Amino acid sequence: MSQSIQLQEGAKALGLDLSDLQAERLLAYGALILKWNKVYNLTALREPDAVLSHHLLDSLSVLAPLQRERPASAVGTKLLDVGAGAGLPGVVIAILREDIDVTCLDAVAKKTAFVQQVAAELRLPNLRGLHARVEAQRGAYDVISCRAFASLPDFYNGSQQLLGPQGIWLAMKGKLPSDELAQLPPFVDVFHVEQLTVPGLDAERCIVWARKAAS
Repeated sequence: MSQSIQLQEGAKALGLDLSDLQAERLLAYGALILKWNKVYNLTALREPDAVLSHHLLDSLSVLAPLQRERPASAVGTKLLDVGAGAGLPGVVIAILREDIDVTCLDAVAKKTAFVQQVAAELRLPNLRGLHARVEAQRGAYDVISCRAFASLPDFYNGSQQLLGPQGIWLAMKGKLPSDELAQLPPFVDVFHVEQLTVPGLDAERCIVWARKAAS
């Protein structure tokens, strides 16, 4: 089965109907990951099929939940993807949600340079890479996301100053992180833990949704 068909079928299983341009951009992004990986070691994965299932489809699994929590609006949405690495899930969100202004933050310069290259090559004006440490940043974002970045307490403590008044945290996790959920800072209100099923991936996945607790 071709990568294009695998991608379209996987997206459909996730409740997404990709346009031709979106599918083209996602596959081009996967190809760029593999190309840059030869020099910059962006990810441990080296095979196109693994990049498709473990990176692209895995990241696509958050799109329907994100649409529910943050539907498209005329005002626009600002999203910060913390510890984004090669841009996952931030780049995938930017490709499918042109109404969302996505900043992929990472402390490793070569990774944010890669995201900048992706934004240029795929003509994504709503995407940028930012080389910085999250703790040192200031601003206000509507959504702060992470994928395999750090423990939940570290994620919330490091980014709390960046969450806007009505903002939400979107943390992608593997199996339910019970230990981490038991150690949350008092300012965090986890309002939903959502189980995900990723096509072609035989592994547990979930999203931990949170906001600032009412003071």
